[in-house]
Amino acid sequence: MNWSQLATVIWLRWRLTRNQWSKNRSGRVAAILSIIAVVAGLCIAAAVGAGGVVGGALALAGASPRLVLVVWDAVVVGFLFIWLLGVLTEIQRSESIDLARLLHLPVSLKGVFAVNYLASHLAFSLIVFLPGMLGLCLGLLWSKGWTMILLIPLVLTFIFMVTAWTYCVRGWLVSLMVNPRRRRNVMVGIAMAAVLLGQLPNLYFNVFARRSFHPPHRAGSPPEPFTPRRTGLDALPPSYLSAHGYVPFLWLPNGAMALQTGNAWPAVWGSLGAFLLGAAGLARAYRSTIRFYQGQEKAVAAKPSKSTNPSPARGKSLLERTVPLVSEETGALALAFFRSLSRAPEIKMAMVSNVVVLVAVAVGVFSHVTAASGKVAQLFIVPGAVAVTFFGLLQIIFNQFGFERDGFRALVLLPASRRHVLLAKNLSLAPVVCFLGLALLAGLEFIARLPLVTMLTGCLQLAAMFLVLNMAGNFCSVMVPYRVAAGSMKPTKTSAMTVLMIFLTHLLFPLLMIPFFLTPALALVAENWMGWSAELVNALLSLLLLTAAFFTYRWSLVQLGNLLEDREKKILLVVSQEVE
Repeated sequence: MNWSQLATVIWLRWRLTRNQWSKNRSGRVAAILSIIAVVAGLCIAAAVGAGGVVGGALALAGASPRLVLVVWDAVVVGFLFIWLLGVLTEIQRSESIDLARLLHLPVSLKGVFAVNYLASHLAFSLIVFLPGMLGLCLGLLWSKGWTMILLIPLVLTFIFMVTAWTYCVRGWLVSLMVNPRRRRNVMVGIAMAAVLLGQLPNLYFNVFARRSFHPPHRAGSPPEPFTPRRTGLDALPPSYLSAHGYVPFLWLPNGAMALQTGNAWPAVWGSLGAFLLGAAGLARAYRSTIRFYQGQEKAVAAKPSKSTNPSPARGKSLLERTVPLVSEETGALALAFFRSLSRAPEIKMAMVSNVVVLVAVAVGVFSHVTAASGKVAQLFIVPGAVAVTFFGLLQIIFNQFGFERDGFRALVLLPASRRHVLLAKNLSLAPVVCFLGLALLAGLEFIARLPLVTMLTGCLQLAAMFLVLNMAGNFCSVMVPYRVAAGSMKPTKTSAMTVLMIFLTHLLFPLLMIPFFLTPALALVAENWMGWSAELVNALLSLLLLTAAFFTYRWSLVQLGNLLEDREKKILLVVSQEVE
């Protein structure tokens, strides 16, 4: 590709971006905001670069090699975390310019591939972290000596390795996501793997490392002789240090630590290894991209047809079952809504978010609450655990019709009472809430060994909190609906007023949680003033709160059902109109 072709491709990319702005009603506002974002990004990059120079030259001037290792570990982990978030956000866009539209032109595909590779990685994380890393290298070069100059190629090859394999993996994922249903499942799997991998350091430092630093003392065994315990950086486990020699992402911190001790070979070999890995990833990405756009993907062999023997009779399917304690009409709607939720990628993403929050909170916070903890901590940790259950489900609860999209027309034409529709919507989410809430309470019981009365109180609070959130969610779903893009949790382009209302509705969550934290506070007051058992008083107050929430919810169904009937045409216009 010559310079004129490169300039034409760059102009084409700019023209496409400009057309996207002009077609949007708020195109000028978006253009102004984009310019402000670019200027702010450049200012942040300059500030971070200057901060890296100052930090390396002054703050790390007298630092030990292990402290330099830990600092670079923090930089690398922060970069990879922000980078991964950006990749997940832009996973639906594989190419800056579609290669299929350029195959019939006399343009070198290698040049277009290189332009796409560079353009697709102009991300916020790279703009911020790369100047900071280079600035830190210059600061260490000033304070530690000329041997630190080898950090610069090590940083550049590290960035090259990460971007090359990101481009390769993203192209492979896009080839898998040609099928829309497979695309949604792949996105859910990527999000689940990413967030679970992000919790590995939390699990390591809060469980394994803490056990190694503080070994348990067995009852009946003689006390161990006093030995001075290593603290600070000297207490780093050997496995943590040895991993830097084998994990490619940790070659950069390992090279920085070795350079300070006067050993340049880890930095040299790390730079060479990162460059070779990056070149291999980029070459594989180019081959897979060309094969995909030229239709040279391997065909999957057809499976042999199965025998036509009649299958044995099976039990009832999900939609053939009945829901107890409700009418047949409500039960059928609840089962249909639950089937829709079980097949929707958005619910899977919400489940992933909740699982990650449960793991992070249970390991990072709840693991410190043991059976020896005070009664105050044990009483207040249960409503906190119940509240955590709903963190990943708030968008679904407060926007129940936004995920229906074109399917909401069927609800409008449905000859059913609207209060039955709202009740069925709430019942369809009940199995998800019960599974997550009871799993978290069971994990909390396993960690903290709470009394049985406290755990039963948690079940009562889970049911009451679900009813309270359903009342608020039904009202917000009717009054402030918004369409959610298929396969994601991202709302489509909405007005400023709608965005403000969404923000205000989500602020309702901490306000609605106040009564559930007042019950243990009142129980403690009753124990201190009247001598009553705080656990029993808390259980009784939670039962009263559940009773009040049940009757209030039952009354609200009629009122909100009438409101839904009055506003269903407006909701249909909002959730069925595709604005991308």
